[in-house]
Amino acid sequence: MANLKEIRNRITSVGSTMQITSAMKMVSAAKLKRAQDAVTRLRPYAGKLREILGNLSASLDLADNVYAKSGEVQNVLLVAVTSNRGLCGGFNNNVIKKVNLLIAQDYKDCNVKVLCLGKKVKDVMKRTPNYFINDELASVEDIFSDLTFERTTAIAEALTTMFLNKEVDKIVLVYNQFVNAATQSVENEQFLPILASNEGTTDSGNDYIFEPAKEDLVIALIPKSLKIQLFKALLDSNASEHGARMTAMHKATDNAEELRKNLKLSYNKARQAAITNEILEIVGGAEALNS
Repeated sequence: MANLKEIRNRITSVGSTMQITSAMKMVSAAKLKRAQDAVTRLRPYAGKLREILGNLSASLDLADNVYAKSGEVQNVLLVAVTSNRGLCGGFNNNVIKKVNLLIAQDYKDCNVKVLCLGKKVKDVMKRTPNYFINDELASVEDIFSDLTFERTTAIAEALTTMFLNKEVDKIVLVYNQFVNAATQSVENEQFLPILASNEGTTDSGNDYIFEPAKEDLVIALIPKSLKIQLFKALLDSNASEHGARMTAMHKATDNAEELRKNLKLSYNKARQAAITNEILEIVGGAEALNS
């Protein structure tokens, strides 16, 4: 059994760790509220914009649409979204595992590159041949240090340009979708080419007059919809990160509290054993003197 000084040092160390994890939990809880409000406000707008685009494109032939054209898929770009920091449970590893799974299974016959948004996925992917290097996007790989719609727009425009220039045939977003503070769902969402939607809720009983024409509206809405789609994915990932970190730090605090209780129990047992030994030595010494 460890001596009393070692146990006291461990109790102090665990107590310090528990203070840190508890503080990180409270900070993440405060940030989660803001991040959750942001993604909650954007979702109805993004959903309505996608619905309008779906309603318009459902009645149009998108065969000549440059955003929808897709021949044989050879070059695939996976946009992997993680955080810049750790201590958030399996948040980052889940995205990295999903990316590796897509490379190994879904796109095993394609030339796959991974654009890293977040330092954690970059640290893993930069050691692989799939790491995508682009000077134009290098400055926004750590986008979560300053997550704004303007910076997101720059990424969306760069991705769209790459697709239109036929540098890539398909772009897929891989990110954590925010469900609640304790739950995140890893999604792989096709960014480009756009998919013709036949699921839009069209009002068949009404005949609308469109100005400008439907084709012009679709072409105008697609770039805006792509920017909103990417921004929503980043906001989802940001909220998921804070939720995952809050949950992880809550569990870490509980574990530290349990460990401290066990150490205190061990300390009291060791202290009692030391006191008992001292009493026995005194009694033994007294008996020796008397005899």
